[in-house]
Amino acid sequence: MRNPYVDIFRAPGTKGFATAAFARLPIAMAPIGIVAMLSQTHGEYWLAGAVSATYALVNAFLSPQVSRLVDRRGQTAIAAPMTLVSALAFVTLIIAANRHWPAWTLFGSALLAAAMPSIPALVRARWTEIFHDRPELNTAFAFESAADELVYVAGASLSVGLSAALFPEAGMVVSTLLLALGSAAFLLQRSSEPPIRPAEHGATGSAIRLRAVQI
Repeated sequence: MRNPYVDIFRAPGTKGFATAAFARLPIAMAPIGIVAMLSQTHGEYWLAGAVSATYALVNAFLSPQVSRLVDRRGQTAIAAPMTLVSALAFVTLIIAANRHWPAWTLFGSALLAAAMPSIPALVRARWTEIFHDRPELNTAFAFESAADELVYVAGASLSVGLSAALFPEAGMVVSTLLLALGSAAFLLQRSSEPPIRPAEHGATGSAIRLRAVQI
């Protein structure tokens, strides 16, 4: 009996999606990594939690906006500069924590780091382009759901483990490297990048307003 999960990776360009696994790890590593780092460097959990919450909340707000820009202008055109901004902001946050810079630099860095694009959304867009209106798309999305769950479990544990075993900034250093290198490897796969399509008339509102989404 053929394995449907093996079959979806027979399509040209899909094997390269494995690089996205590295790029999506920071989604789980960064929030807890910030807490693990700052709680050790500053000894104040309220500050660590506040900076981490700033990053998480702003990222939750920005991700749909970034994804909307990606749909209009293309994955590489938007995700590449956003990833660069996010990675540089994470580097600044790490240095600020290590050098005990003023608290506002921690919050400012976390704010800019939240520009990190949603790699899972970019991957799903590529699956949709390849298997549009085909049953394999359900298999691909099931695989993505399992991958996301694995990332959230492994990423958080990895981030905390590195910070506890090596040095406070270790989890964030690895997370930032994975973000930069994984995103670059993923975005360089231009052959599977979905083409830019003009927005449909009347499709400029928020998706949450759609009745099907609300249900």
